[in-house]
Amino acid sequence: MKKRKIILIGGGGHCRSCIDVIEAEDKFEIAGIVDVQQKLGEKISGYKIIACDKDLPLLSKEQKYFLITIGQIKNPDKRRDMFKYLKKLKIELPVVVSPFAYVSKNSFIGEGTIIMHKAFLNAGAAIRKNCIINTGAIIEHDSIVNDHCHISVGSVVGGNCTIEEGTFVGGNSVIANNIQITGGVVIGAGAIVVKSITKRGTYVGNTARRL
Repeated sequence: MKKRKIILIGGGGHCRSCIDVIEAEDKFEIAGIVDVQQKLGEKISGYKIIACDKDLPLLSKEQKYFLITIGQIKNPDKRRDMFKYLKKLKIELPVVVSPFAYVSKNSFIGEGTIIMHKAFLNAGAAIRKNCIINTGAIIEHDSIVNDHCHISVGSVVGGNCTIEEGTFVGGNSVIANNIQITGGVVIGAGAIVVKSITKRGTYVGNTARRL
């Protein structure tokens, strides 16, 4: 089957990781990367930066598929704003899934989301739009991760949890079963969350507390 061309938006470290997943999945051919004007012509993992943000309206007429490869450490605003802008341009944002991840046939993944190597999505899990489920992260049964969230490397979301929009779950953190987390929360690396979180803020430690 002929591979579809895709444009990546954001040329940092997260982009390199996304490229590994895209190459492994082998469904898309990377046609180029969008980043700041000063980086035009540079290469990321062998792929050229061909355009900057102001070129996106033109690119949207030439290419159909785009993926946001801007990283998300704590703040989701850049990824969320770019997602909304691309949707106005009527750009298609596919789901990208590593062949080395486990994704239950009874789970759901929304547009623009990437599931990275060794991630695990159990039955009934739902990952909404424009999320990063990073390397080795586990989303247990019947949990919902809403739009623009980043579930970071090696973190665990227990069963029957709901994580609201724009939340960042740091590496190697654990969210116990039946937990609700409001939007825009930051869970620090290694935190253990055993109670639902209803106030925005940054939560760290075992058990997690608000800074």
